[in-house]
Amino acid sequence: EKHISIQRHLADLEKLADLREGEFTMAVSHNADLPVTDEKKPCPLCPEEKFKACYSHKLHRHLQNLHWKVSVEFEGYRMCICHLPCRPVKPNLVGDQTFSKMGAHYHCIICSATITRRTDMIGHINRHVNKGETESRFITVSAPKSSHKVLKESATDVQVLPNYSTPQKTDSYFNPKMKLNRQLIFCALAVLAEERKPIECLDAFGATGIMGLQWAKHLRSSVKVTINDCNENSVTMIQENCHLNKMKVKLNSKEEDNDEAMGDGEEHTDTIEVTKMDANVIMHLRSFDFIHLDPFGTSVNYLDSAFRNVRNLGIVSLTSTDISSLYAKAQHVALRHYGCNIVRTEYYKELAARIVIAAVTRAAARCNKGIEVLLAVALEHFVLVVVRVLRGPSPADDSAKKIRYLIHCQWCEERIFQKEGNMVEENPYQQLPCDCHGSMPGKTAVVLGPLWSGALFNTGFLRRMLFEAVQYGLDEAQPLLKTLVCEAECTTSKHFSTHSPCDENKQEECGVYIKTPNTFAESYLVHGKRKSDEVIRNAAKRQKSENSAEHPAFYYNIHRHSIKGMNMPKLNKFLNYLSEAGYRVSRTHFDPMGVRTNAPLAQFKTVLMKYSTPTYTGAQAEGPLHLAEDVQAGEQVQAAADGKAEDAKFLEVAAAVFTKDYPTHCAAD
Repeated sequence: EKHISIQRHLADLEKLADLREGEFTMAVSHNADLPVTDEKKPCPLCPEEKFKACYSHKLHRHLQNLHWKVSVEFEGYRMCICHLPCRPVKPNLVGDQTFSKMGAHYHCIICSATITRRTDMIGHINRHVNKGETESRFITVSAPKSSHKVLKESATDVQVLPNYSTPQKTDSYFNPKMKLNRQLIFCALAVLAEERKPIECLDAFGATGIMGLQWAKHLRSSVKVTINDCNENSVTMIQENCHLNKMKVKLNSKEEDNDEAMGDGEEHTDTIEVTKMDANVIMHLRSFDFIHLDPFGTSVNYLDSAFRNVRNLGIVSLTSTDISSLYAKAQHVALRHYGCNIVRTEYYKELAARIVIAAVTRAAARCNKGIEVLLAVALEHFVLVVVRVLRGPSPADDSAKKIRYLIHCQWCEERIFQKEGNMVEENPYQQLPCDCHGSMPGKTAVVLGPLWSGALFNTGFLRRMLFEAVQYGLDEAQPLLKTLVCEAECTTSKHFSTHSPCDENKQEECGVYIKTPNTFAESYLVHGKRKSDEVIRNAAKRQKSENSAEHPAFYYNIHRHSIKGMNMPKLNKFLNYLSEAGYRVSRTHFDPMGVRTNAPLAQFKTVLMKYSTPTYTGAQAEGPLHLAEDVQAGEQVQAAADGKAEDAKFLEVAAAVFTKDYPTHCAAD
């Protein structure tokens, strides 16, 4: 029986006052109508010494103001505050007498616990809801059939628990904001499935199983999907989602068919294997062609296991969500997890991607494996890295050599990777293109890293990912992949060509990659067999020659280097100006206002100042004809101010600048 303080309506609470102590239990158990009288009535939720019997109008005000207004609502029921002696209270000793204070409390509709404060009661109910415990133990309370909510993404249905987007409060975590991440991983798997079939792929942290279900539903017989999770509730949820999408579940080497979920006359041969074990254990026990790691936080604890048994030319993708450490908000955590010294810079997102790749490279090298970075994406919520595994000590040594330290100037934010070699340099500041150390007091640069210094993208792989995204209708991933292709080629979007990769890299009659492989790994595969040693050596030489033309490292933010008192040109026009000056240039997905270019920072600022216009209206009529003269005059003023010219010449140039109606702050600069 439920407690009398749990009612649906205020009128039901008033009717309880008409019953005597013996009649109440019988009426509630039989759900009988309660009689109404006009005599004085006691409060059903207060003892007689606290509230004496009164007439109906006074009792109504008492119940409404003291009990009903401070009640807690759940599933149509109100848990009113109760003052009856049903909660044990420690007695107070005053002299020789003992006083027992009646404490106000609430009765939980789910577990019949007694809670004193209203806020604590609300939190208590929310904890039940977060755990999926919404069925009441009382017969009179109608519990809902299911607390699961069904969400749909990419033609895949998944059941989720309440608070599914908060990992600390639910066992089956599902983040709708990571849809773009899931689409990118699917495109990478689809490209690998075109190279060899079938492939064994593992989703090491399944949660709801949404990612593995999308793999099996769209790629079908090309993949053998294994979804793993160490939580028992998550494994149960994954099995239910498999049945919801009409797929067979293979659990403990047995196929579990759900005939009811299949429908009439509907047959599906797609089978998903669901396992319940630690991610490190399953990756140690079995070999896979494709492994995806998406833990809550950092993934460095699982890298050694991932590279232990991954097959040659397989792909390992990992999603890191510990952005507070990677984005230099918690620098001590980055040092503890990744062994890297970092500071907050304008290119902090690319710095985060290179930190993760450096950790991946070291883990692969410990297993005598090298890597080839196919994709590195750093957005607001995550850092995604996709690498191809190259087995052997030689690729491992080549990959390890690309881990270097970075010298970063804290004044102008110029940066450069340290030169290869073990010799200690007498003056490391000489490696920086800027001269801030000579003109500024104290130490002006810091050493960051170790970081990955190689390329972050593979153009051929990205083009095939874009082709798969178009083929499967992944609209959210297509714009990002186009930006990544332009960034990998270091070109602007107007030079982007949307030709199919089948026309360039595939042979029409057999559909395998044989013409000018885009990666060293692709050179291994021709008609499902390995090439001869001579062809492999030629592919390695061709890759070394292409390394010189890879995209420049890092980017500059156009707003961080703008000139005070000047209007910057539009970003696309500025890209054209840099390209006309003879530099490679492109936009970057890391920063919407970032420019990736091989131009030094000094030349970057020169071109930016050349095509910037003053903010005041006096010189706008003159047009851009005198901009070159103005820049030259400004340089002369700066040179004279540094003591590189005579004082008379400095006064002459300064007077010439002021006669052009320059604002005071511009002339001072």
